[in-house]
Amino acid sequence: MDRDGVINQESAAYIKSPEEWIPIPGSLEAIARLNKAGFVVVVASNQSGVGRGLFSLKTLEAINARMESALNAVGGHLDGIFFCPHRPEDDCDCRKPKPGLLKQIAERFHIDLAGVPFIGDSPRDIAVARAVAARPMLVRTGDGERTLRQMPETVGVEVYADLAEAAAKLINEIH
Repeated sequence: MDRDGVINQESAAYIKSPEEWIPIPGSLEAIARLNKAGFVVVVASNQSGVGRGLFSLKTLEAINARMESALNAVGGHLDGIFFCPHRPEDDCDCRKPKPGLLKQIAERFHIDLAGVPFIGDSPRDIAVARAVAARPMLVRTGDGERTLRQMPETVGVEVYADLAEAAAKLINEIH
């Protein structure tokens, strides 16, 4: 899943410090429920603020540590955090919507991503899921509402109010 706008509040000015990382109500508990149901939960996030010099890798690590600590407090965890630190103009393969980040995840976990749920809030998230034949799931939090209004490609994409609703759907499918 994506991070900003899915797990935590989105910010057009970037999440630049641990203090700016604010979880979306119910998102942490949703991840904990996915964990308990046996799902491997991994974050794949563009973090171009690093490449733009808005915050350092050390600060990004601190932001992620805050997220992991908050998850631990509700009985959840992440199995991995993957991120692209590059700017859009760097034209790297790991910046969503290009599939490099998801390919790294597939290699690390020795899985085929075909049909694997990918939860996001932006056109990039839908595009990257489709690029690896994953199952795109859009949440209305973060940029999700704007994505629905502006992107005709959302036809056929599953849409949920938030991460909690998407998680409930996934858990229900395996029970």
